[in-house]
Amino acid sequence: MGSFPEQQHPKEAFGWAARDSSGYLTPFKFSRRATGEKDVAFKVLYCGICHSDLHTLKNEWSNSIYPLVPGHEIVGEVTEVGSKVEKFKVGDRVGVGCLVGSCRSCDNCVNNLENYCPQMIFTYAAKYYDGSITYGGYSNTMVADEHFIIRIPDDLPLEAAAPLLCAGITVYSPLKYFGLDQPGLHVGVVGLGGLGHLAVKFAKAMGAKVTVISTSPNKKKEAIENLGADSFLISSDQDQMQAAMGTMAGIIDTASAPHSLLPLIGLLKSHSKLILIGVPDKPLELPVFPLIVGRKAVTASFSGGLQETQEMINFAAKHDLKPDIEVIPIDYVNTAMERLAKADVKYRFVIDIGNTLKATS
Repeated sequence: MGSFPEQQHPKEAFGWAARDSSGYLTPFKFSRRATGEKDVAFKVLYCGICHSDLHTLKNEWSNSIYPLVPGHEIVGEVTEVGSKVEKFKVGDRVGVGCLVGSCRSCDNCVNNLENYCPQMIFTYAAKYYDGSITYGGYSNTMVADEHFIIRIPDDLPLEAAAPLLCAGITVYSPLKYFGLDQPGLHVGVVGLGGLGHLAVKFAKAMGAKVTVISTSPNKKKEAIENLGADSFLISSDQDQMQAAMGTMAGIIDTASAPHSLLPLIGLLKSHSKLILIGVPDKPLELPVFPLIVGRKAVTASFSGGLQETQEMINFAAKHDLKPDIEVIPIDYVNTAMERLAKADVKYRFVIDIGNTLKATS
């Protein structure tokens, strides 16, 4: 084992890892690199569970590297900073999202869009510059270059901040980029899970009129009373959908199950956009005629750059915007994955790493 770079790192670390595509997580001893001159090391206190963790654990995207320590919604407290770190100090509340590296020199990186860098390095199950494998936040410590560290505002609880680092930025970025952050616009949100419930909250905080579009009639009360949506459409109800035709300035589509785009395109006003941020495992059919006759677009968005992620976290703190979470101990994580696969969570699991991850377990 001695030849693996991850075995040679000096800092002992402990987490939970999957060893194969069963995706079953068990305790795992590994190591982190020493804190380099531009690095920030921190004690992990909370880590959100993202749907992509589940896909990656089971190698559903065929790019997983085992042993695999998931988690890219990581928050905690700084324990050490490198000699050239400028923005952070010991004791600061910080987080790491989906990325821990990028080339820093391509057009995307230069424009603070590191999330679109062809050489971006994911927070876990990826190869780092030194050849070692990246390990995520289901662990007691984390280290990353300060460029990829987010400051958590003091008035945002850490457990609530965690899911914002992936789910939050994934909905905030397209709302901003596609101009749906103007007050008074009518925005549709497809699907009411981890992404969808935050899309509703962010769009409302930006001043939009929000309609949730769902296959589940039983989510109506929740969407309107708890999340603050203005209206609710059942996508299979022809009359409801017909009545809302041509009324929306944009739609954020978070659905990751294969679904028909035609009715959604129908809901859009002319010159408007359907924005895909869910990842269906099969290609969707694209009906072209209804796009052409309304000059409508189907587009997509992935995560966000570091500057925009910081902006999003600050916005959330300012508007007291928090995800709806269920905080769990680490030894519940396999059960949580089973529940997540059945969409049995409102709306994001967050692992209490600080209080429940013990190196003796």
